Amino acid sequence: MAKYKLVLLRHGEGAWNKENRFCSWVDQKLSCNGVKEAQNCGKHLKALGFEFDLVFTSVLSRSIQTAWLVLEEMGQEWVPIQSSWRLNERHYGALIGLNRAEMALNHGEEQVKIWRRSYDVTPPPITESHPYYEEIYNDRRYKCCDVSRDNLPKSESLKDVLERLLPYWNEKIVPELKSGKMILISAHGNSSRALLKHVEGISDEDIINVTLPTGVPILLELDENLHPLGPHQFLGDQEAIQAAIKKVEDQGKVKPAEK
Repeated sequence: MAKYKLVLLRHGEGAWNKENRFCSWVDQKLSCNGVKEAQNCGKHLKALGFEFDLVFTSVLSRSIQTAWLVLEEMGQEWVPIQSSWRLNERHYGALIGLNRAEMALNHGEEQVKIWRRSYDVTPPPITESHPYYEEIYNDRRYKCCDVSRDNLPKSESLKDVLERLLPYWNEKIVPELKSGKMILISAHGNSSRALLKHVEGISDEDIINVTLPTGVPILLELDENLHPLGPHQFLGDQEAIQAAIKKVEDQGKVKPAEK
C-alpha cells in the first residue's frame, strides 16, 4: 500500500513543440492541441477520482496554463498553485529556437539525441547575441527568483537541471507530500525526467531512453521513505501513449524526405 502518491505531468503541446523547435526558457502558450491535451488529462484524472491539495509549476506559461486547464476540468480551480523557476524546462543554451529535425540533418541524429536526452552533456551556452537572449533575461518573472539574474543558467545538462531542482524538491515539495497532501507537479519534459531519475534511481546511462509525452499524467506511488513501490505509470490509453512517446522521439530525427 502506497504511503504517498504524486502525479507528475509534462505540460500540453506548446506552439514550438508543434514546430519542433527547442523551446526551453522562451515563454510559449499551449497550441490548440496542447489545450485539448490538458483538458483531456483533467477529465481522465477526474474520472480516476484524484483530488489534489496543491499544485507546483514552473514559471513558464505553458506549465501554468496546463495546470489551470487540468484543475478546471476537475472542478478543482480553488487548489493553490506554487510556481518556481527551479521547475523550468532545461536551458538549451545556443540551441534555443532551432528546429530539431534540421539539427539532425546538419549534425546527425545521434548528436541531437545526446543534446536532448543525455545526462551530463551541456549544449553551447546562450550569448547576448542570441535572438532570444534579451527576451529571456529581461523577463520580469526572473526578477523574483531566489538567485540573481547573472546567476541564472546560460545552458544546462540534465544533471544541471537536477541540481537546481533538488533544493526545491527537498525543501518545498517533500514536506507537503509528507504532510499528507495529494500533489500535482505540472512541469516540463526535462525537469520531469530529472525528478524521475532522482526518485526512481534511474542510472546516468538509462535516463537517455526515458521519454515523456506531452499532456500524459504520470503516477508515482511511494513508501514512507519516498522510495518508489514500482516503476512510474503513464495513466491513460496505453496504445495512444506509446504512439505519443514515439512522436516525441521522432522529433530529433531527419524527416524521411530529407534523408
